[in-house]
Amino acid sequence: MSGQFDVIVIGAGPAGLSFAHSLSHTELSVLLLDQVPLSQLQAPEEDGREIALTHLSRNLMQASGAWQRIDEAEIAPIKAAKVFDGDSPKSLDFERQDDSLDALGYLVPNHLIRQACFENLEGCSNITLKAGTRVKEVLAGDQATTVILDSGEKLSAALVVAADTRFSESRRQMGLAASMRDFSRVAIVCRMSHTCSHEQTAFECFHYGRTTAILPMNGNCSSVVVTVNRRQAEQFLSMSDARFSKNIQDQLHGQLGDMTLLGKRQSYPLVGVHAHQFVTERFALIGDAAVGMHPVTAHGFNLGLRGQALLAEKVAQAHACGEDIGQLTLLKSYEKEQMQVSRVLYHGTNLVVGLFTNESLPGRQLRKAVLAAAEHLPPVKKLITNSLTDRELKPLVPLPPIPAALPRPRLPRLFSV
Repeated sequence: MSGQFDVIVIGAGPAGLSFAHSLSHTELSVLLLDQVPLSQLQAPEEDGREIALTHLSRNLMQASGAWQRIDEAEIAPIKAAKVFDGDSPKSLDFERQDDSLDALGYLVPNHLIRQACFENLEGCSNITLKAGTRVKEVLAGDQATTVILDSGEKLSAALVVAADTRFSESRRQMGLAASMRDFSRVAIVCRMSHTCSHEQTAFECFHYGRTTAILPMNGNCSSVVVTVNRRQAEQFLSMSDARFSKNIQDQLHGQLGDMTLLGKRQSYPLVGVHAHQFVTERFALIGDAAVGMHPVTAHGFNLGLRGQALLAEKVAQAHACGEDIGQLTLLKSYEKEQMQVSRVLYHGTNLVVGLFTNESLPGRQLRKAVLAAAEHLPPVKKLITNSLTDRELKPLVPLPPIPAALPRPRLPRLFSV
């Protein structure tokens, strides 16, 4: 294997795999690195997570061919969504704004998305995959960025793209600071069957002390996400299957009938991160390495898929014009466009989390007022719905130019890495 490439991608998750494939139509030589063994990339284990995909994400996956690799029976349309607060029977309802759309979004198992993105690289002659290898160091240079592996092997490229999780080591090595927020919450995920139809409707229930999300799968089956503090998480994970099922059933006041746990429960600590910059000379961040979000608004994966497509488009255009694909001017244009969207989604999501996890009396009163106001303000509901159903790469709303460094939001438990 040659030590020189046009592009090196660190991280073979969905964002990294998709970015590499987005350059498959070019003559650029692309090296994809991941510490995970090849067997795990080829057949990812089921991890209990279901991803709610927007129309833009579906379109991007269709264009790449990844969507067609997923069994249709595993793709569940989300046709409506209801948001509840506390024990109130009133809900904030979201439905399709356009009759030509078949759904607000689509629910797909995470491991099948990863597998489809990996299989999509088959036959891409300009892409080389090196699995089971760890990146030791990333060094910036004027003409190229150097990547040093644990084995001591040195690789270089005109552009290095990091997609190595929200705890990105390469981001730190390249001097790109990030604001990180530990939500002190754990998401418990599982699948459950129920005797009543969900009618392809998602439920988000902000109960006091916990949040329960019910995401419709095909048939009388749903993905369940319970978000609680760490102490409560231990209790939920140690419950018997029957007791856990009864707990979720009671939280929904029997709306889905009798509920039964399917398979095992899995848990994930919730941490959010937003890099202050997405790029520096010959280096760029995509996916969770750039922005890792709380799952409550289901925007994290979609933002990552959008970002890789945007960067790949700019890199491919520059290459076609004979320009330097690692030049800072090009990378800054990607940063500006992606940052305009990510700031709105990231800080907006954190505000939602803060509002709906505030258990004080004023906090409870405020969230009831917010839900009531949103239900009677069609423009607000339309903006939220459009963010799910928009099919093009464009900012959500016009924003002023980004500052040199992203200001830190005034939120608790915030630190930089």
